[in-house]
Amino acid sequence: MNTRLTRALASVTLVLAALLGLAFVGTGITHMADDGAVCVETGFWRNASLEGGLPVGKGVEAASSAARLCQDSPSVGQRAADLGGQLPWLLFGSLALLLFSRLLDAVVRQGPFTEAVARRLTVLGWFVAAGTVLTGLVAGWSHSWLVGSMAPIVGSGPTVDGSMMPVLAGLAAVVMGKIMREGVRMREDLEGTI
Repeated sequence: MNTRLTRALASVTLVLAALLGLAFVGTGITHMADDGAVCVETGFWRNASLEGGLPVGKGVEAASSAARLCQDSPSVGQRAADLGGQLPWLLFGSLALLLFSRLLDAVVRQGPFTEAVARRLTVLGWFVAAGTVLTGLVAGWSHSWLVGSMAPIVGSGPTVDGSMMPVLAGLAAVVMGKIMREGVRMREDLEGTI
């Protein structure tokens, strides 16, 4: 096993986790302090031709060809909902990379086939599986609320934003963690009988 490469990868993932964490904080602060317009895209009117224009709220500009809504002087709730599409994914990515870095640290310190590595792989898998769904729901609900606040007639229901493919990867990591844990127990039993 190449511990130097694994140690370097653990360091790189830790730095990336820290950078995503800083991006999370920086994006939140700068976006809430910004006094510009908040824009959101929706597919609701993409192919519609409505007489009298689109049914949007006061102060909202809409373009049916782009299905884009913009609020010139957004409320705090609208600005926070706009962040709800970006910040959850940054936080999720930062925490997932942090857990992956800890997994690689355990591999370097104790070896790949240990109880600690199996446990950390299982924790990472559950985090990715559940975190992808939760993050997608938060981002989707924020987007839906923002669209609904600019175009009250639409009233789009909650959606899930982003790909759900990482859920499969997370569940695969959970299964691999369980398999590794059983392998560790079998090896310990074998070593105990010899």
